[in-house]
Amino acid sequence: MKKIFLFVLVLFASVSNLMAEDADSLYARDLLKPGTEAPDFVISNKDKAHKISLSSLRGQYVVLDFWASWCPDCRKDIPKIKALHDTFGAKGVQFVGISFDTSREAWERCIKQNSMDWLQFSELKKWKKETKIDRDYHINWIPTMYLIDPDGDVVLGTVEIEKLKTTLEGLREPLRQLMMRKNCLTE
Repeated sequence: MKKIFLFVLVLFASVSNLMAEDADSLYARDLLKPGTEAPDFVISNKDKAHKISLSSLRGQYVVLDFWASWCPDCRKDIPKIKALHDTFGAKGVQFVGISFDTSREAWERCIKQNSMDWLQFSELKKWKKETKIDRDYHINWIPTMYLIDPDGDVVLGTVEIEKLKTTLEGLREPLRQLMMRKNCLTE
């Protein structure tokens, strides 16, 4: 009996480690591949006063963060995405949160409580049933993050925030050059 229990325990630990080590192999294999043109969409701010299309953000790197306030993994990643925004937003990377909340109150409360002061969007429709954006971006798990390049192509699609962080850190020189070009244009 002890041998069976030990075997089950070792098997469970092995499977858990495999899942923890490479969540992308489980949840991100259907995401858009690098080099794919990111599907365009139009977002409006929380009060719907003005609209912005993804294509209007061309010329800069864009992080798309698919999340929901009811998602424990998303809530756990909010401080990390906020830290990335604080670091890379200042370097010209545009962040766009795309929520699958159906309650405006819950969505707005989460944004306010966590000071998520970058572009936020929600259709306020059920994920995987009523939203077009989850089908366009092949969202099968949240949180899911995409990095879009200045030409509008996918650089990375992942469910692992550390992979996003590493990729952003690898863009230091391209980001510096984009900021220099931007500064030259505004002078």
